[in-house]
Amino acid sequence: MTASSPELSGSEFSGHLALMAEMMREFAASQDMDATAHRGLGRIASALQTEAASMFMLENEGTELVCHACRGPVDVKGLRLPATHGIVGRSIQTNSAQLVADVDLDPDFYGFFDEKTGFRTRSIVCAPISIGAERLGAIQIINRVNGELFGEADRQFLEALGRSVALAILNARLAGAMVEREKMQRELELAAEIQRGLLPSFKRFSHPVFAINLPARLVSGDFYDVMEMPDGRLWFNVGDVSGKGMNAALLMAKTSSLFRCLAKTIDCPGKLLAAVNAELCETGSHGMFVTMVGGILDPASGLVRFANAGHEPPLLLGRRGETFQSFPASAPPVGITVDIVGAEGFPVDEVMLDGGSLYIFTDGVTEAYTDENGSGMLGIDGLKRLILENRASPLRARLPAISGAIAGNGTALRDDLTLLVIDAGDAPTGERP
Repeated sequence: MTASSPELSGSEFSGHLALMAEMMREFAASQDMDATAHRGLGRIASALQTEAASMFMLENEGTELVCHACRGPVDVKGLRLPATHGIVGRSIQTNSAQLVADVDLDPDFYGFFDEKTGFRTRSIVCAPISIGAERLGAIQIINRVNGELFGEADRQFLEALGRSVALAILNARLAGAMVEREKMQRELELAAEIQRGLLPSFKRFSHPVFAINLPARLVSGDFYDVMEMPDGRLWFNVGDVSGKGMNAALLMAKTSSLFRCLAKTIDCPGKLLAAVNAELCETGSHGMFVTMVGGILDPASGLVRFANAGHEPPLLLGRRGETFQSFPASAPPVGITVDIVGAEGFPVDEVMLDGGSLYIFTDGVTEAYTDENGSGMLGIDGLKRLILENRASPLRARLPAISGAIAGNGTALRDDLTLLVIDAGDAPTGERP
């Protein structure tokens, strides 16, 4: 073997700086990191006159090194090694560039591939692709074409290049993540707009039914609906989908649409919820379920018939505005299994409003925080207190007052908040808030 390469000349140093700058620009703008790395390794091999070059990246939570790009007579792209393996592993573990002038003298050199391929590794420089403690992988160059050994100038250059590439990759990942977040934000805003469109407007109703929904996030897993039948009766529902985010929002839209569609041909609330349950179970809901109350109001008589599928117990405030009657669920939520109800469907409760008001709500109401420290929840007693404090107000003002007392106490909503009221003695006017 010949002596190691001399220190860089001024022109070589300038060329190396230009190479680093060019590679940083390409990595920062790249849509395909592996292809960019492959081209970059070609430039490195040409500039340093090496026989081979490769780039390894950490994967599987930093436990594996995977070759993402390589140049040379042996194609090792896709090669997987333990993150502590060989000279490249040592470079990453110590977070420092490794100069091995003669691999025969290094105990960490792994000669397995030389034996398998016939390629002869003589000298290696390996540098981590890292910024500070953030380690992404390593760049490795092997053998000078002219037979010389690598020297300190090569180690310093590759170390600087590794840091530059790491910065470019991290910046590219950050930019990509920002684009994805902005895309997701736009999609969520569109989903929220679609959800708001699914909620009914009460402007066209002259009947005493009103509801309000406040999402804890941009999209909601809660829903409600009111639909007038040709004979003047009103179908209504309030539901709460398990889970959060987009999946819950999609299941919310699906369940709400099913209810509205099936209500046109089914007259019994218990059978209607059974049909919704069967459809959700048949099409699959990915382990999610829906608690809901669905019923029908006859405004002429004040008779309300409803079924409760694992939902919060509705509260009936009597005519005198003093006592409450609760209606606990006698069946589990929909979307779990078709075997939860018999041929008659979900159990049905019947109540006469008789001058009273029926409140149906989601657990986001009763589980709302009562102070900024989150040290207490409103609970059913707290909700009853708010209802009694606002019972004399018209519906148009009553529900916003109740929800405002819950959501306006300086704390963020821990869950979506939905309230629906059927009132025997008031008819709302104007758009919903």
